Amino acid sequence: MPRIETAMVLAAGLGTRMRPLTDRVPKPLVMLDGRPLLGHVLDRLAEAGVKRAVVNVHHLADQIEAYLAARSAPEIIVSDEREAVLETGGGVKKALAYFGGRPFLVHNSDSVWSEGAGSNLRLLMDTWKPVQMDALLLLARRDSSIGYGGRGDFHLDASGRLTRRGQGEETPFVFAGVSVLKPQLFDGLSKPAFSLNAIFDRAIATGRLHGIALVGTWMHVGTPEALIEAESHLNEGQRRRA
Repeated sequence: MPRIETAMVLAAGLGTRMRPLTDRVPKPLVMLDGRPLLGHVLDRLAEAGVKRAVVNVHHLADQIEAYLAARSAPEIIVSDEREAVLETGGGVKKALAYFGGRPFLVHNSDSVWSEGAGSNLRLLMDTWKPVQMDALLLLARRDSSIGYGGRGDFHLDASGRLTRRGQGEETPFVFAGVSVLKPQLFDGLSKPAFSLNAIFDRAIATGRLHGIALVGTWMHVGTPEALIEAESHLNEGQRRRA
């Protein structure tokens, strides 16, 4: 099975919940532990063997493009969304031509975690089975995540299949912002702007949405307060290893 070598990094969001930090700096360039959030993502992709990253831009796009121009790995392709807000699914759909009809990674630019014994991205890619799956999501355990206060997103059964949390329910797992997707999931979608949740629901409808649990601690860096909490967690881990 060919290895996944191309990723889409979602960096076009407005970052409204991270204000006032994002009034002058796009959220992907907000600093965490001495590196921009986007830097954490791109470094981890390169370490996992991903060769190319398509990065979409919208809010304060010039700043993100300047940061990307200074990087050497992975190879960067910019998908320009300055003209319209396309949401997560619409942004991926606009960039589909870059994936050559093959499965690809999608990585939120604010999805960060402390690793366990190995690379969670490699684990995700090694778990990918296109005969059985149309989409594979990286999940975090809700009760051990940092900065997340919701009820969870998915139930994970013994075979790895996912179903949505019902109204009023709580579930053990939350989507950690990273997935492997088949481009065929976007066939027939005519709207320019839509959420990736529409893609996940397509895969659920055929029993082909799967997930694996992240090994380590996921950090939901959605607000300035959550950013401080994530920084504290990373610094504490460094002190323990010293």
